[in-house]
Amino acid sequence: MRDAKAAAEPGSGPELRLGVSSCLLGEEVRYDGGHKHDRYLTGVLGPYVRFFPLCPEVEIGLGVPRPTIRLEGDATASRFIEPRLVEPRSGADLTAKMNDWARGKMAEIASWDLHGYVLKKGSPSCGLFRVRVHDDKDVLGRHGPLGGDRGGKHGRGLFAARLTEHFPLLPVEEEGRLNDPPLRESFVERLFVHERWKRFLAEDPTSAGLVDFHSRHKLTLMAHSPRHYQRLGQLTAVAGSRPWDELTADYAHGLAAALKVLATRGRHANALQHVMGFVKDDLAAADKAELVETIDDYRRGLLPLIVPITLLEHHLRRHEAPEWIRRQVYLHPYPKELMLRNHV
Repeated sequence: MRDAKAAAEPGSGPELRLGVSSCLLGEEVRYDGGHKHDRYLTGVLGPYVRFFPLCPEVEIGLGVPRPTIRLEGDATASRFIEPRLVEPRSGADLTAKMNDWARGKMAEIASWDLHGYVLKKGSPSCGLFRVRVHDDKDVLGRHGPLGGDRGGKHGRGLFAARLTEHFPLLPVEEEGRLNDPPLRESFVERLFVHERWKRFLAEDPTSAGLVDFHSRHKLTLMAHSPRHYQRLGQLTAVAGSRPWDELTADYAHGLAAALKVLATRGRHANALQHVMGFVKDDLAAADKAELVETIDDYRRGLLPLIVPITLLEHHLRRHEAPEWIRRQVYLHPYPKELMLRNHV
């Protein structure tokens, strides 16, 4: 096990525990003896993370270097059937070996108490989305991905499938998708929310604690999914009248579902206007007009989100806004050094 650096500065935030495909940390475990070092993970996110690296293919005894493996399946199947993991040159079927190992590994992964996981895209073991599946009638893959002529059937790496089945609430992403600024921001935000949720359950597992957690995340939820926000509010309202484990399980599933909905500029603008409502009566006409224009410019894609957020925080400090609004996680969802709200 290799640990990354702890938090860059004392007090800069919690240390997150992040599972990761070993090759993304620069470990030479790829089939060709190389790696796929991701410098965003180690250089930008690394100061806030303790990494838990894992290479499923090495774990099941495949060497480095090693023959390539791939997913194979039946392109004529009328319904999706999970593909098999195959070494095409030898014909060895590694499906059972990978699945047995992965299922047995879940207890150890649970002991790591992770806040999220980053997987290698395209990998037949670790790929999370649209992993190429070869027609099992085409040993050398001459016809491309499974079902490619019918709109495409794609698979999920076998380890990734077992991981997401066993930990349905864990934030999981592929490293390739982290190159997209909105997806990157969404994933990092989910990591920090998941950490706060775990901390709440460990430190204050009470109805009052749940109400406080929900209250602090109201604007965050509104920016992602107003529908889920309303449902989670209803759950919070009955805290104390339902069995605790059942209530928190329902809330956790709703919270994860809400945060998987990408926040939009429109919903962000609505959240910003909600914050503005707490200070607008104290603003001079020119300040109010500037704030309205700034939020509208953000909504239209002319400004990054950090601009209206910074301006709002300035006015919240000047006019002694209510503690409820100043405690909103939405204003400081993660360390500012990550600069995730600085893109247009």
